[in-house]
Amino acid sequence: MKLTQCSKSIKPGVLVLSLLSLLILSSCHGSAADKVAPLSSAPSQLSKDMIGAWVLVGNPPAEGGQLKFRTARHWIATLADPDTGEVIGNHGGTYTLNGDEYVEKVEYATENMADLIGKAYKYQVKVEGDNFSQIGIGNPWTQVWKRLK
Repeated sequence: MKLTQCSKSIKPGVLVLSLLSLLILSSCHGSAADKVAPLSSAPSQLSKDMIGAWVLVGNPPAEGGQLKFRTARHWIATLADPDTGEVIGNHGGTYTLNGDEYVEKVEYATENMADLIGKAYKYQVKVEGDNFSQIGIGNPWTQVWKRLK
């Protein structure tokens, strides 16, 4: 599937809702997110490269309906119906990165994904150009994402 097909099927409202959610989460004070270990004074190149907006493009392939956004400490994933743009699910939280070992902690979710809250998922990650790969370690989620521009 071509990225142009994926990005064209993303409804603008879904993108705005996801970005707004990430901004709200990033501005929270005194939240569970503050209990995460502080970032080192010199973030790695991988850490810098992971920041941004991503669309799921591989394994399993998506029709542009799943987006993931990362800041230096937070992540959020939004799943939308590619035909209607209706948000089907949303979850996010904080993450840690140690070398290429990436761990996402789910701290909030929509009702249909609430069973994920409190769980942590470990991955081996790499960024090559505008491609982000995460290989599940102890979980079945091995995915390929493409940077949105």
